[in-house]
Amino acid sequence: MTTLPASPAPDGVHAVHAPGAAQGRLGLLVAGALAAGFLAALLLAAAPFIPATESGVTGGILLGFALGWALLAVLSGFTHQPQRWAAAPALFLGSGGLLLVVFGAPMQEALAWVWPPALLVLVARSIPRMRRQLRSRSARVLLYPVLALLVVAALAGGYETVRGAIRAGAAPGDGRLIDVGGHRLYLDCTGEGSPTVVIEPGAGLASSDLDLIAPMVARDTRVCIYDRAGRGRSDPAPGPQDGARIAADLHTLLERAGEPGPYVVAGHSFGGLYALTFAARYSEEVAGLVLVDSTAPASDPAPGTAGPDDTASRLSALVGAAGRLGIGPLLGAESGSHLRSSVDEYLVAASSVQQGGALETFADKPLVVLTAGSGTRPGWTEAQDALATLSTNTLHRTVAGATHGSLLGEDAAETAVGILDVVSAVRTGTPFAPERQ
Repeated sequence: MTTLPASPAPDGVHAVHAPGAAQGRLGLLVAGALAAGFLAALLLAAAPFIPATESGVTGGILLGFALGWALLAVLSGFTHQPQRWAAAPALFLGSGGLLLVVFGAPMQEALAWVWPPALLVLVARSIPRMRRQLRSRSARVLLYPVLALLVVAALAGGYETVRGAIRAGAAPGDGRLIDVGGHRLYLDCTGEGSPTVVIEPGAGLASSDLDLIAPMVARDTRVCIYDRAGRGRSDPAPGPQDGARIAADLHTLLERAGEPGPYVVAGHSFGGLYALTFAARYSEEVAGLVLVDSTAPASDPAPGTAGPDDTASRLSALVGAAGRLGIGPLLGAESGSHLRSSVDEYLVAASSVQQGGALETFADKPLVVLTAGSGTRPGWTEAQDALATLSTNTLHRTVAGATHGSLLGEDAAETAVGILDVVSAVRTGTPFAPERQ
């Protein structure tokens, strides 16, 4: 019997098992690089030296992801399977992120057209290179979903950009787009007569949510509905839209549209706060108010809630960045800008609640308070009663069976009647009869 040398056996074993061990280590390297990139993206998005704007936060996130790809390209060079192809996404994401951080919104608008097709080309070129250079199955399992997400981001981002351009260039329906100072708001006024009724929808809503009420009111007087900044057909606003800013924009909108007062301002839900703020700031032009199951204001703000802080601003920017990837419609918003506008509305809600409390009295001007008779939370009825004390000429009506939302839907006729009650009181100068209260 011939005895084989002892040395070949260990070498043979090493030849069989070493590749699997190396591939396992490469899988860990890929996982670590991806995790590092994700962590870096979170840290940079919150970093104080990154602007708390949509372009700044987006740029910080891209820089973080670029770091992950760069780590993969560099560290894999010390293994038997260097992943040189990873340098391309690192360079692509890093350069885009740096441009956004340095140049801001103008660069973001330009990249919105270039980035989606370029990213698709990058992924298409990276996949075959990855398959050639990366023999670790576990590593590929980790990378395929990431590359798939990049494809989805490119397609969704391209769709949102094109959709936004088509919407901006489309005819504004029956209304008009009017510049109020850096952004345009959509206004639709119908009917004839005075006073002119202006209706504010609730939080997250747009003029289209008033389609049942406006035609009923327009049969008797002039009525105007509009989209707040970022909603419907209106442009996004450059800064936070609290009650004071919304009231100022609305006043400018009506003035530039040639829609003079006196106004009867109606507000549903959170829109009631905006109606109150408008009446407080432009009291000489407001002849009557209608508060439709309105959110109650507060005379004193809670400590530290005067406006959006840096964290809130970054959250808003993050939502805006996500909105550009087409997730707005998935969450019930008409568009990405509508989604961000709605989130911003809640982020500055404390300011809006405080500003609504600036109207301490409406004197003897006609005021109708409509309250939903069903589904109200504890304390809501008492808050509605308090709103009714703002004027000595008040009609407070609880609509039996109506819910908060139905006052714009199946019970819209009740809302229209309440608005026309105020219109009639303004025209005749007749106080509401005691028996109607």
